[in-house]
Parts: sequence; C-alpha cells; structure tokens
Amino acid sequence: MQPPRLVATDVDGTLLDPEDRVSPRALAVVERLVATGVGFVLVTGRPPRWIPPVVAQLAVSPLAVCANGSVLYDAAEDRVLWANTLAPDALARIVEAATEALPGCGIAVERVDLGAPFVAEPGYLDAWANSDHAIADRSALLGEPAVKLLVRDPRLSSDAMVAALEPVIGHEADLTFSHPRGLVEVSPPGVTKATGLAEVARRHGVHAGDVVAFGDMPNDLEMLRWAGHGVAMGNAHPALLEVADEVTASNAEEGFALVLERWF
Repeated sequence: MQPPRLVATDVDGTLLDPEDRVSPRALAVVERLVATGVGFVLVTGRPPRWIPPVVAQLAVSPLAVCANGSVLYDAAEDRVLWANTLAPDALARIVEAATEALPGCGIAVERVDLGAPFVAEPGYLDAWANSDHAIADRSALLGEPAVKLLVRDPRLSSDAMVAALEPVIGHEADLTFSHPRGLVEVSPPGVTKATGLAEVARRHGVHAGDVVAFGDMPNDLEMLRWAGHGVAMGNAHPALLEVADEVTASNAEEGFALVLERWF
C-alpha cells in the first residue's frame, strides 16, 4: 500500500495501551502524519462524552466517529455534527424480542444531547466500572430515540449473545460488541463503523483505497473490510484476524505505531 491519505483507528485495545494511555511512540507518529497533511480520525464504540480524555493525550483534536458509527463528533468544537438513532417504537420491538431470547438480560440506552445520555433500567450490571449512567424504568428508558441500545447478560459471552439475538432482531438493527463478556451493542440498521468512516473519508475527499484502519473487536469488522488496508491488532478477536489485510503487534507492544512508522 502507498502512504495512506486517512488513518482511522479504534480507541480501546488499539490506540490506547492496556493502561488506557497513548504511548509516546504512538503520539509521535500521529503528530508526524498530521504534519504531512494526512487525515486522522477516531472510530470507536465510545460515546462523545468519553472522547475528551483520549483527545487530551493527543496533539490534535480530530473528528470522532462514536457509538459504532451512529454519531459524528467534532472534538475540537465539542459538538455533535450528526446522529443516527433508533426510534422509540423500534427500541420497544427490539427489547421485547431480546428479552424473549435472553430472559433476565438487562437493558440500557445511549442518547445524545439529552440530560441523561446513558440510561439503564434498575439492576443493570454495567460492563465498565467508570460508567455514569442514570436509572429509569423500562418505559422511560425506551421513550426517547437512542444512538445505541445495550443488551447485557454477564452469564454469557458476547459471541453467544449475538448468536441468540441475530435471528430475532438482526433484520431491524445492527448487532455487534466491543466487550467480550455479556454485552451486545445494537445500532440502527445499516449503521456501522464503516458507514461512519466512509462519511469522514468523503469530507476529506479520500477513497476507501487510501484509508488504513486499525481495530481489535467485532465492532471493527466492517471498518477493516471497507478500508483499503485493514489492520488487526495482535490482541484482536479471532473474527478480525480472519478478515484483516495485516495483523500487527498487540496494543501493549506498539502495534499501532509499528505499522504507521513505515510511512511517517
């Protein structure tokens, strides 16, 4: 591949090391590529409010495709540029089908520009210790559009949950995950990291063939397939290792920087 014109990277498990840090080596290569005029974009399952701590470690404030492609966030202006949402009626249908397929599962929603952006029903067991969710009953939970629905069942693996949910809700939503232990992330139909990244590429006047993309979990699959050069981290889920154009070292071993240092 020739030097890319746009570099896209997942955040957790990819750009960040196991201590949630951007290493000095990764920071240096980002600074060099940006200095040459190459575009740089974060593409993540994180919501916009979880982007500033990452940007604070970088030399740039890039665009960020958030919530697995549902949101485009301008980190420089701290502003959501657009959002794709699941409507309340679709949320209700999906949750009904999900609870029938996985009795006892917990439900939460991610919203944008509302007073309580992350809302979970009582008893929801969050997958992240630093979560900041509000509590509401299910009717209130599903009463507003959401950029992402989360289905949680810590008794199962996320792979097993997708296998159970895909036949019953895969026709009206996109299912994926970025956490391996009992969490499925549900997006509007046809919305993935690849669709969000494609919009950023259009803004840069860049074709897919000029994009290198990095990822480590199933929510990165479509993005790695779409990009001209898809790179799976050494710590990646097996599904990514099968589709990637290249497998680099893990996020603990400077895998992100190792690839980009060929060109920058």
